[in-house]
Amino acid sequence: MAKFYQLYTLRVQIRDINPPIWRRVRVEGFESLRKLHHILQAAFGWTASHLHEFEIDDKTYAMFDLDDVLDSMDPDNTFDDRKTRLQKVAYPGVSFLYKYDFGDGWEHDIVVEKIEPIECEPDGCAHILAGARACPPEDVGGPFGYQGFLDTLRERPDSEEAKDYRRWVGEDFDAELFDRRAANATLLRMAWNRWGGK
Repeated sequence: MAKFYQLYTLRVQIRDINPPIWRRVRVEGFESLRKLHHILQAAFGWTASHLHEFEIDDKTYAMFDLDDVLDSMDPDNTFDDRKTRLQKVAYPGVSFLYKYDFGDGWEHDIVVEKIEPIECEPDGCAHILAGARACPPEDVGGPFGYQGFLDTLRERPDSEEAKDYRRWVGEDFDAELFDRRAANATLLRMAWNRWGGK
């Protein structure tokens, strides 16, 4: 009997940022939630340097390979994101939450926009269809800190604080720029190298 594969179109948006920072991503349903985490990191431009988890239908999917995570989780309602496939937990129209960096508190709303059957074997390559605006810098302080960062650069560009920010993130940081081609190139390298599956 032939195996059945699905292709998901997901719209992912960071909460509490206006104007919105979002991506529309096409990903194979066969992928684990851990691989989806890596795909989202590449799609937005995060650096995967903090903890993450997914919340889907009142269940949490977390990093069971870390002892600190295991100690703080409810064993009856928390599952290993490495062992959970997207197609087992996500269905048309469902919304779920992706949390990244619990200190800064970045929350991403994910909506399953479309699920299509595919006949070929999965190749492990996700693709970004569209998106808007740059990813905030890591460790900027969550949505509130990011807004303060942007306000400083816009309203007091010659201040010492703004200069420190530019030294930290680079002179070429542009909050309005999303380079879809570069993000897709990263996803392609991930697929070629079979990176992000663990």
